[in-house]
Amino acid sequence: MSQITFRLFQPGDETAFRQLNEIWIRQYFALEAKDEEVLGDPLTHILRPGGQIMMAILDDRTVGCCALLPLKEGGFELGKMAVAEECRGQGLGKQLLSHVIGLARSLGAKRLYLETSTKLPNAIHIYESQGFTHLPPDRVRKSPYARSNVYMELFLELPA
Repeated sequence: MSQITFRLFQPGDETAFRQLNEIWIRQYFALEAKDEEVLGDPLTHILRPGGQIMMAILDDRTVGCCALLPLKEGGFELGKMAVAEECRGQGLGKQLLSHVIGLARSLGAKRLYLETSTKLPNAIHIYESQGFTHLPPDRVRKSPYARSNVYMELFLELPA
């Protein structure tokens, strides 16, 4: 039986990170300038500023990823979450999200923020199942992504 493992981004993961995200983005939307920027250089746009990327590995193959992008007001934006199409519907997204939330807690984050789209009801369901709530319109910030029309947050309790 195959075993899923989760680990932090390592040098050499750039291609898998980009490919996993480009596949789902192109499946539902179009690749935007901000996608090109972040996916083209995750070291500069995610890791160096204090973010992290979690990778999901199945039999030495990367099948999922999710990034924590640091926010100016503290906490992280959860973004660039992707699961390989052949692994969808098996609970991997929920497991990956759970690991990323745990990572955010271990980094001292008090809040996670995310943007998604009504075209991704399965993703919205996963986020809601992990405790994310929808932001009221007066708290929504302008997104760099045209596809974003759902905004959510999760307040984290730090471990005792």
